[in-house]
Amino acid sequence: MGVMATTDRQATTLALAHALSAAERGLAVLPLSRTKLPALRSPHHDDSGPACHGECGRFGHGVYDASTDPARVREMFAAAPWATGYGIACGLPPYHLIGVDLDTKSGTDAPAALRELGLRHLFTVPDTVVVLTPSGGRHLWLTGPPDVVVPNSASRLAPGIDIRGAGGYLVGPGSRTAHGAYGTLPGTAHLPPAACPPALLRLLLPPPRTPHRALADPGHGHGLVHFVLTAHEGQRNTRLFWAACRAYENGLGPALAAPLTEAARRTGLTEQEARATIASAARMTGRRP
Repeated sequence: MGVMATTDRQATTLALAHALSAAERGLAVLPLSRTKLPALRSPHHDDSGPACHGECGRFGHGVYDASTDPARVREMFAAAPWATGYGIACGLPPYHLIGVDLDTKSGTDAPAALRELGLRHLFTVPDTVVVLTPSGGRHLWLTGPPDVVVPNSASRLAPGIDIRGAGGYLVGPGSRTAHGAYGTLPGTAHLPPAACPPALLRLLLPPPRTPHRALADPGHGHGLVHFVLTAHEGQRNTRLFWAACRAYENGLGPALAAPLTEAARRTGLTEQEARATIASAARMTGRRP
């Protein structure tokens, strides 16, 4: 037991050191347990109230706890002495990280599938940070444009290729889990994360929905406005962008631009920010067939 406790303590010390150095690079981090899940339990597990994303000021909100502030990172690790790893939140400024997780466990050759996609859609994956997983997989770190929200997905692109985007996190190099350690592919640790090629970015975005009759009714517009109005800080822009994309896809964009702007202003965005986000949703959807 003593030996196990010592190795765990070393793993925690090491994880904290790696997490602090990631935070110094501008990457928001949170402590993870051996199971790769957030180490701190939710303070709301008995509540049936509205979902809290950290507004209460306590820890235990998963990826919403992620921080680049060294004092806060130390506090989180102090509150979770059993943490042996750390997660890096995706989709946040300044990098707006997109994680491409290439799995090899399931007998699929994800790296080959990604190359195949590249040939078909005319992109090559740039040199970037590559993290090796204990199971022989790899995580590629890419950066996205600030006004685009990449959703998380599992095997949507191809079998064995998972995407970590907004609201997701990657296990950071230097973490230990029940299955082993995560480390950086030699020669890639000091690279800045590379920009996601535009052709790949298009594949990562949610497919435009076909306008159903039910969606093109004014009621659906109310739903989108309500979705923006109920946004918490940290998701206001994301929700506005998503709602504006749906509005333009369904032919409601021009009619909903003003109500969506007003809803976003009520959640605390400036009119300028709201208009810029809606304009970028119009551009994104306009590019699509």
